[in-house]
Amino acid sequence: MTGILYLVATPIGNLEDITLRALRILKEVNLIACEDTRQTIKLLNHFLIEKPTISYHEHNEQGRTEQLINSLLEGKSIALVSDAGTPIISDPGLILVKKAIDRKIPVIALPGASALLPALITSGLESSEFTFIGFLPARSGERRKKLLEIKPLPFTIICYESPYRILESLSDAKDILGTRQAIIARELTKLYEETLRGTLAELLEQVKSKPLKGELVLVIEGQNLDSQETELVNTIQQAVKDRMEKDNLDQMSALKAVAKALGISKSEAYRRLQLELKDY
Repeated sequence: MTGILYLVATPIGNLEDITLRALRILKEVNLIACEDTRQTIKLLNHFLIEKPTISYHEHNEQGRTEQLINSLLEGKSIALVSDAGTPIISDPGLILVKKAIDRKIPVIALPGASALLPALITSGLESSEFTFIGFLPARSGERRKKLLEIKPLPFTIICYESPYRILESLSDAKDILGTRQAIIARELTKLYEETLRGTLAELLEQVKSKPLKGELVLVIEGQNLDSQETELVNTIQQAVKDRMEKDNLDQMSALKAVAKALGISKSEAYRRLQLELKDY
């Protein structure tokens, strides 16, 4: 019989948020694999849990995975924990889970604390559909490219961000996503928990006047379908005008060229512009 790999969610700040089941499993397993053993020891000491720990983080997971798999195959059960919150969500562990699945080792998740869901449900934004993108890229060029990719999405967007990059990220988001409602949830469940609300531009001004510290979650309103339609109509109108002026085309020929470039039919472009035939 193999052991079991448990994925155990731990508190993101308030120690009362750990579940009774998580405490039981942490007491029962043979080994606890930690993103940072120094952080996990604080949690274990608080709840008087004495179990061997081993580091498992982004810098050693490739080599450490096989060691843990061998222990599981020997019948030892292991709990995987991150520094705070749910393992594998923007944290190491996916390689271990994939290897365990390949070797027919049971993998069981213990649900619990996570920063993204409390931020979402307190945001006041649509929560029936959302997408979580982890951390935005650190480099501005890559970050802007990512923002362009998610711009058309009609549902709420959630990401984590560093207090050292939040100004740059808000500036890029404002430029690319436009006027959208958003929140910054800071230090969730901790003593100085705080939520800032407003448009992306308003949040940018708030952060400029009051630099933020701690763990941040940015929640952004999805693309409004009405505004998306308006944006497309404006794009078609401007493109038709440019074609008429630069290529010396009549309005109908310009419309056909623009529709082809946008990958839509001429009738669809015409419907959106709501132009009358007499205008051609």
